[in-house]
Amino acid sequence: MNAIRRFGSAMIVPVLLFPFFGIIVGLATLFKNEQIMGALADPDHIWYQIWSLIEDTGWTVFTHMELVFVIGLPISLAKKASGRAVLSAVMAYLMFNTFISSIIELWAPAFNIDPTDETGMTEIAGIETLDTNILGAIVISGITIWLHNKYYDKKLPDALGIFQGGPFVVMLSFFVMLPLAFLTAWIWPMVQDGIASLQGFMIASGSLGVWLFHFLERILIPTGLHHFIYTPFQFGPAVVNDGITAAWVNNLSEFSTSSEPLAEQWNGGGFLLQGNIKMFGSIGIALAMYTTAKAAKKKQVGALLLAATLTAVVAGITEPLEFTFLFIAPLLFALHAFLGATMVTIQNAFGLVGNQGGGLIEIATTNWIPLAGNHWEVYLAQIVIGLIFTVIYFYLFRFLILKFDIALPGREKDDEGETKLYTKEDYKAQKGSGTSAAATYDNEYDQKAAAILEGLGGTDNIADITNCATRLRVTVVDPEQVADDQYFKDNSGAHGLVKSNESIQVIVGLSVPQVRDSIESFMNED
Repeated sequence: MNAIRRFGSAMIVPVLLFPFFGIIVGLATLFKNEQIMGALADPDHIWYQIWSLIEDTGWTVFTHMELVFVIGLPISLAKKASGRAVLSAVMAYLMFNTFISSIIELWAPAFNIDPTDETGMTEIAGIETLDTNILGAIVISGITIWLHNKYYDKKLPDALGIFQGGPFVVMLSFFVMLPLAFLTAWIWPMVQDGIASLQGFMIASGSLGVWLFHFLERILIPTGLHHFIYTPFQFGPAVVNDGITAAWVNNLSEFSTSSEPLAEQWNGGGFLLQGNIKMFGSIGIALAMYTTAKAAKKKQVGALLLAATLTAVVAGITEPLEFTFLFIAPLLFALHAFLGATMVTIQNAFGLVGNQGGGLIEIATTNWIPLAGNHWEVYLAQIVIGLIFTVIYFYLFRFLILKFDIALPGREKDDEGETKLYTKEDYKAQKGSGTSAAATYDNEYDQKAAAILEGLGGTDNIADITNCATRLRVTVVDPEQVADDQYFKDNSGAHGLVKSNESIQVIVGLSVPQVRDSIESFMNED
C-alpha cells in the first residue's frame, strides 16, 4: 500500500505542468474567437497569427503527454541518481515502441492490427506504434524505475565495468522490452476494444457515475489513491481516449462558435468537474471554521484560513485546508466528499461539462472566458448552484463543529498552544528546538528541511522519500524515532503530521518540492 501511495504521489510531477499549458491554449482560443475579437480574429491578421503561434506551442505538453510521464515518474520514484533513471526510462520507452513498430511492419495481420486505423495508432518521437496512451508510458517507466532501483549499483566484473550503472539498466531494459512488445502487440488491440466499451458504460451510467467518480476522488485523498481515480479520466483512456483535458482543449474553438448545448457536443460525460468542490466547498468550510473560532483567536485563524482558501479556490490545491480538519474530525471530511459529489452531479444535470478539475484560473481560462459568449446560461447555473452549496457547507459544518465541540484551529483549549502560522522570523527565534538550522542555513527551505530531517529521526531512519503537491511522503525504518505532530508545527512551520506505521506524511505546503530537494541534499552529504 505504501508503494502504491508513493506511485500515486509521483504522478503529481508531470500533472503540475498541465494547468499552465491549458491556460495558454484557453487564452489563445479566446483571442482567436471572431465573435469576441472581431476583425483581429481574421486569419490573415498578425494578431490571429501570433496567437496561433502561441496556441501551437501551448499544445506541447498535450502532444507529448506520454513522454512527459515517462520522464516525470523517475524524478520522484528513483531512489538514487534520478537523472540517470530518467535517461534509462526514455530509452526503454523508445525501444519498446520501436519493437512494436517493427512487429506491426512485419506481422501486422498475425496480430490483428490494422496500421491504417488512426484510432489505434499513434506516433511517439517519430515512431509509428500502437497507441498505448498514458497507460503504456506509466507501465514502461515503472518497470524501468524498478530495474534502476534494483540494479543501478550492481558491481560488474572489471572487464565489463564500462556497462555498470545506467548502461546496465538500459541493457536489461532492452531484453525486457522485447517480450513486452510482443505481449502488447497481441493483447492491446483487445484492450482497446475493452476501453471503448468502458467509455460507453461510463457515459451511459449518467448521474450515478458522475457522483461516484467525484465522491471517490475526494474521499481517497487521505490515502493518496485519488490519483488513480482521476488520472485515467484526465489523461486517458477512460471515457475519452486522449483524456478529458487534451480532448476538451482541442475542441475549444469549435465549442466557442457553436450555440448547441455543450453537453450535446461533448462526448466525455460529466467527469473532471471537481474544481467546483475546491472553489465553492472550500469557501463554505473556511467560513464555518472562522465563525466558530474563539473571539480571541479569530485574527490568527483568519490569517490561516485566508491563505489556505485562496490556494484552494485559485490554484485548486485543497490539501492545506482539508488537512486542517481531516485528521481532527474525519467525519467532516466524509461529509465534504458527499456534499461535493452531490453538488457536481446537480451542476452536471444542468448541462455542465468540461475541463474543470483545477482551480479558478484553470476553469476560467479553459471554460468560462472562451465559451461564455454562447454558453453563459450553463455557467450561470454552475455558479448559482455552487453558491447554494457554499451556504449548505457553511451551515452544516458550523452546526457539527459546535454540536460536537470539534477542536479545529481557534477552538483549542488554552493549554494546547497558540493558534498561528509560523514565519521565517518565528523559526529563527525558536529556542531549545534541538536544531541549529536557523544559524547554519541561509534559506528558508534548508531551515525547514533541517528541522524536518531531525524530526524524522535523521538520515539513517529514512528508507525512501518523495512528495505530492503539498505533502512530504517518507517511509521510515523506525516510526518510534519520529517526533510528534507539535514538533513539526513548532520547528519547521509544517501544517501537521500523519503517521501510519512506517509511512509518514509531513504536510509542508506548496514549497514541498524545494524542501524535499534540501532534505535529499543533506542526506547525500551524510
